Amino acid sequence: MTLLHVTGARPNFPKAAPVIAALAALGVRQRLVHTGQHYDDRMSEVFFRELDLPRPDINLGVGSGGHAQQTAALLVGLEEEMLATRPELVIVYGDVNSTLAAAIVASKLGIPVAHVEAGLRSFDMSMPEEINRIVTDRLSDVLLCTSADAIAHLAHEGVPAERIHLVGNPMIDTLLANLDRFDADRMRTQLQLPDDYLVATLHRPGNVDDPESAGELVALLHSAASRADIVLPLHPRGRAVLEALGLDDHPRMHVVEPLGYLDFMGLVRGSRAVITDSGGVQEETTVLGIPCLTLRPNTERPVTITHGSNRLATPATLLPLLDDALSGGVDIPRRPPLWDGRAGERIAEVVVDWLGDRERR
Repeated sequence: MTLLHVTGARPNFPKAAPVIAALAALGVRQRLVHTGQHYDDRMSEVFFRELDLPRPDINLGVGSGGHAQQTAALLVGLEEEMLATRPELVIVYGDVNSTLAAAIVASKLGIPVAHVEAGLRSFDMSMPEEINRIVTDRLSDVLLCTSADAIAHLAHEGVPAERIHLVGNPMIDTLLANLDRFDADRMRTQLQLPDDYLVATLHRPGNVDDPESAGELVALLHSAASRADIVLPLHPRGRAVLEALGLDDHPRMHVVEPLGYLDFMGLVRGSRAVITDSGGVQEETTVLGIPCLTLRPNTERPVTITHGSNRLATPATLLPLLDDALSGGVDIPRRPPLWDGRAGERIAEVVVDWLGDRERR
């Protein structure tokens, strides 16, 4: 019996690490595919070194490109891999193009799919990730949910209850396991930051692709930087547009290359607040108790608002919300249920039980 894990982009790796480790502890035979959707060392390779992920059995090396070009390369490469290995189950993570492609290929070959982080919905079809989530969930046989709202979405969409499992958040497993390795003081010294600083991560198409919207974003970040220094590890997506608009012209804007997992989380842990449009950062700041301002009109992770430190922000509300965070006005509620560092173990148990039931049938 062989399980096939498909990872491809930075958000996948901290989700996959505890699942792979828990299945290995149960003696399950596994293969790991890295599609190469993210291929820069700081966007992918560093995660294998820092998180003790096994080296991929194969790297498809698809690289970047438009959605059609990238997804087409993923479909071809993943089909060759699955035809050669014929796994009993394909496990996919999150909502990137690698996730979508793996679910499509597996379902066409009659191979069951398990989706880690199933059921998240922003209800914003302008987001490519939302399309990926919906299609992947529709094709999945085992839907592994991080929160109760995800279960409600799947139930509303008609997914049979026996396919849905509330398991918690494996990304939080990785965070809690590495908490002692997040060195805020070292990152502050390395980047020559004052004691009070902010972190920003921005890469969504709605924020960085359109020059007019990106120009408003740059002006907004400069206003925020007048309140506190901002460190922005700049994602390759949108880099040219933002830099051309003078992103790093402000003396308190520190634009740096993408950081590895431990360095980035150390930076976040020492910050006063985070400005982001990333899904994972909303979850990580919730557990770390760092105020998070999500520069989006919606979130597929509402539990980070009801049970965490996240607030949705618009260009009009960002600065008042930031002032509130800097003044200590953000209340940090309890941690979401089952975000306890054991999601990987629960996922492994569900998967092994499901495979056993399927074999008996």
